[in-house]
Amino acid sequence: MNRHHHPLLGYGLLFGAIALLPALGVYPIFVMKVLCFALFACAFNLLVGFTGLLSFGHAAFLGTAAYGAGHALKVWGLPTPLGLLFGMLAAGGVGLVFGLLAIRRTGIYFSMITLALSQMLFFFFLQAPFTGGEDGLQSVPRGHFLGIELANDLSLYYVVLGLFIAGFWVIYRTVHSPFGQVLTSIRENEPRAISLGYDVDRFKLLAFVLSAMLAGLAGATKTLVLGFATLTDAVWTTSGLVILMTLVGGMGTLVGPMLGALVIIALENKIGDLGKALADVSGISWFNGLGESVSLVTGLIFIVCVLAFRRGLVGEALAWWERRQAPAGR
Repeated sequence: MNRHHHPLLGYGLLFGAIALLPALGVYPIFVMKVLCFALFACAFNLLVGFTGLLSFGHAAFLGTAAYGAGHALKVWGLPTPLGLLFGMLAAGGVGLVFGLLAIRRTGIYFSMITLALSQMLFFFFLQAPFTGGEDGLQSVPRGHFLGIELANDLSLYYVVLGLFIAGFWVIYRTVHSPFGQVLTSIRENEPRAISLGYDVDRFKLLAFVLSAMLAGLAGATKTLVLGFATLTDAVWTTSGLVILMTLVGGMGTLVGPMLGALVIIALENKIGDLGKALADVSGISWFNGLGESVSLVTGLIFIVCVLAFRRGLVGEALAWWERRQAPAGR
């Protein structure tokens, strides 16, 4: 077998294992939420990990698509595929505007512009009547997807998994295409890419819009799964959360953001149970309040990753494997 087929085989086995999780008793809604945030993190990683652009405002695209798809499905009554497509295109349109305004800046200036634009959009969502303000957009119907009834959690699970695989495939093909190689060269040495004749700003803008659309697919799918869209989808802390997911899993790797999303979402949902278990074992009552200290725990994880796993969990594992293989290759 050609060695270049090994990653695809690995991804196939991974997605096959994910498809079997409900049969093993794993709660489908939890896995679907992880898949939505995993796609969000993968889309963010396409921008920061392969293009070198650190956006502090990616929650704007997640929130735009969440509200857009929710409004299209609930108020306009669009079929589910068209509602998801509308949310994704809305996020892409916002990404195009953000990109045109921010892409000519570099470093911290680029990051701060994306943060400022994202906050402006957040206050728009707070005031706009169609978002429901602080109550959010509630009771979004699931509908049907290409003839599949989505009221059943298991049916929705496989639709969401299919959407995730489609988004991941787009990222995989982008990274391994000549376009992706140009993005990598921009990340490594932008002046060199310019000297070779590439229109760097155009490539960065395309990557920005593509990342925004994939983040939008994640946001629209999340609304479909949970049945609501709230301001949490668009607030700046969600932008920080996706940065944390990417760093914990491994920036610049394809699987790392997926693992990072799993770690962070699992902590958010299970930290209370873990605290109670630790309190029972140790007899220390302080652990009972661990569920109310998710930010503290994720902050500690971030510190540990910065100090001990600078390449993230997957990045460190790949580096270890390469070191292990090096003597055998000599």
